[in-house]
Amino acid sequence: MTRRRVAARPRTLLVAGLIGLAGVAAAGELGALRGMEERSYDARFEVRGAQPADGVAIIAIDERTFSSIDATWPLQRRLHARVIDQLRKAGARPIVYDVQFTEPSGSDADDLALFDAVARTPGTILATGERDGRGRTKVLGGDEQLAEIGSRAASSTFMHDRSGVIREYGRDDGKLETLAYATAKQLGKAPAAGRFNADGRALIDFRGPAGTFPSYSFADVLSGKVPASKLRGKVVVVGATAPVLQDVHPTSASGTRLMSGPEIQANAIWTAEHGNPLQTPPGWTAAALAALLALLGTVAVVRLGPLRGLALAAFGSVGFAGISIAAFGAGLVLPVAVPLAALAAAVACSSLVAFAAEITARIRLTAYSEQLEAEVAERTSALVESQLEVVLRLARTAELRDDDTGEHVDRMSNLCRDVALELGFSQADAEMIRYAAALHDIGKIGVPDAILLKPGKLTPEEFDIMRYHVVHGATILEDADSPLLILAEEITRTHHEKWDGTGYPAKIAGEDIPLTGRIAAVCDVFDALSSDRPYKKAWPPEEVRAEIDAQRGRHFDTRVVDALFAVLDRRAAESPAKPEPVVAPTGEAAAEPESSAGRPPLAA
Repeated sequence: MTRRRVAARPRTLLVAGLIGLAGVAAAGELGALRGMEERSYDARFEVRGAQPADGVAIIAIDERTFSSIDATWPLQRRLHARVIDQLRKAGARPIVYDVQFTEPSGSDADDLALFDAVARTPGTILATGERDGRGRTKVLGGDEQLAEIGSRAASSTFMHDRSGVIREYGRDDGKLETLAYATAKQLGKAPAAGRFNADGRALIDFRGPAGTFPSYSFADVLSGKVPASKLRGKVVVVGATAPVLQDVHPTSASGTRLMSGPEIQANAIWTAEHGNPLQTPPGWTAAALAALLALLGTVAVVRLGPLRGLALAAFGSVGFAGISIAAFGAGLVLPVAVPLAALAAAVACSSLVAFAAEITARIRLTAYSEQLEAEVAERTSALVESQLEVVLRLARTAELRDDDTGEHVDRMSNLCRDVALELGFSQADAEMIRYAAALHDIGKIGVPDAILLKPGKLTPEEFDIMRYHVVHGATILEDADSPLLILAEEITRTHHEKWDGTGYPAKIAGEDIPLTGRIAAVCDVFDALSSDRPYKKAWPPEEVRAEIDAQRGRHFDTRVVDALFAVLDRRAAESPAKPEPVVAPTGEAAAEPESSAGRPPLAA
């Protein structure tokens, strides 16, 4: 029997590791790890530090420009004409003008001066954010006139990703080539099509944070104070850097500082000119690395035991992070979030199974010993407590994304237990409801940070995405064998349903809503109204109670509301000033009035 147990144990641990890997794969598909991957990508720029940025210079329309020449925005076009002439004389090639000139300025003399300056400087590339469906522009009278003087227009737009950060540039924008690609093409260094992804975009190889490229004030160029040697033979990008003009953006390399539009253009031009150095491996790489690291972590637990295996996995994660940084320096952007999460999940799952196997073995060996039976019972109880703690910490993982106090989950779940007792549930069943209710918002791991942490009012589209967290959570918990997880799925799926059938996601009503879901709904709303949130202050107790009472028979089951009020009255009588212990935050409820910040006082 001993040999059979030992022989089976590695296979069991490998299965546990595969379960952890599958969980990470599901989280990856839901986009829960996208934010972690983006942060790891940005961190690689920070670790690499500033890199050489030769060949490109910035002519900054900065605050000093306006104070020096006593001008306001937009600058007169004759000033731009004079700067173009100065740059031509200095030998700058080509000139990339990140200022849009699509409409007449109102001064024919100024417009003609700018046109003539561009005509004297063939190869000048002019920026625009406007083009028709065929990629044609109206810059300085249109593309035909630009072509006659040896100039051209190009798109100055960048795509922000889901977190609002600029990380890529495009080859074109609606059939109009971008400034970066057009500049590289004019230099005879346009990247091959294979260096862009399927959407025609490429990662910008930022040379460093804001201020990395050499920059000279527009006013100094205008007055001839910038030596020609600083500009000769370089690509120069002329554009607005003054923060008041609001052409500043977060980027992968900007850290806590925003980067001006001209400097982002300079980084994109450098990237295009050097053939898009940063490349991502094929899409299957993340899965392959995740499987490899999960296997190595599980084997470490099998061969060395849980504690040593965990230590080795920690060293392995550090080593893999080092490999990803080294690969980044060579131009290869390895996926990090999914592989490291797979390693952690596989080690955790196999370690739990290893501990469980050890406990089982000890139970069998001490079956006839009264003293050892007591010890086994104690350790089994500790394991149950640790498993329940894992449930609560899993709930905290989702909730800490939009509430840093760590209090809502424990208050709300404890209240669910007390209301369940008031309604006649047994002590054991009420405790089960408490732990299951803690996972009611686990689906928030699938909600993008840009929506979950938005301080202002959500758009209808954003509100729909926020509501979908109920489906995310139910999907994560479905098909479980554990009674606790089965109950958690029921609460997760139904705690936003309303008694009158106007809730979501299924719009069920009345007794069709499971009683546990009705309990969680009123407890979630009560605690959310009673607590401070980033977008609202806590409501006074009497207003919270009045709002809950007003929603009986509409949002809430009247019988559950009566039970809640009974619990609150008993708590006030027993300990009017003593709050309950806390665990973790959430962001759920269902009231309708708006807060002073312009957003409903409760999350979707």
